[in-house]
Amino acid sequence: MADHLHGQAPDGDGRRAGLVGGGAGGGGDLEIKEQDRLLPIANVGRIMKQILPPNAKISKEAKETMQECVSEFISFVTGEASDKCHKEKRKTVNGDDVCWAFGALGFDDYVDPMRRYLHKYRELEGDRAAAAASSRGGGPGPGGDHHPGSTSSAGAGPSAAAGHFMFGAAMDRPDNTSSRPF
Repeated sequence: MADHLHGQAPDGDGRRAGLVGGGAGGGGDLEIKEQDRLLPIANVGRIMKQILPPNAKISKEAKETMQECVSEFISFVTGEASDKCHKEKRKTVNGDDVCWAFGALGFDDYVDPMRRYLHKYRELEGDRAAAAASSRGGGPGPGGDHHPGSTSSAGAGPSAAAGHFMFGAAMDRPDNTSSRPF
């Protein structure tokens, strides 16, 4: 597991986007502007509201706490995926790298749902590319709609559509101990 510092590349040179020079010593007080570090709070609030009953309210403190948590989580997982790419001398982090990072960081319960989501996403992207090509009068292009790195996913059929958009009926399992007081 890598130790990731906010706003610094894994090798500590601080070349990530959105960095603002700080500190008079020229040393290392680099910081990221908050608007570049955090997801927009309105988007976080909308996502939170989707799971709650219509009459439920969400405090500003709850939204801000969730905003910090999800932004940190994204940075944490992406940093691990980026380290893998760096070791493999690749510059582009892809969906398979993110799925790998979930497992490497101990989020094993998320690996299969993310792989299913990635597979569905790639299928839809292939359908869109094929539709765009046919509207231009061409075919699906070289290689058809095959997506490198995509995996087959048993269980991604109609039953996965029930419940949460990504986790399907797993959110409603009896062993899911999340308590919703509403």
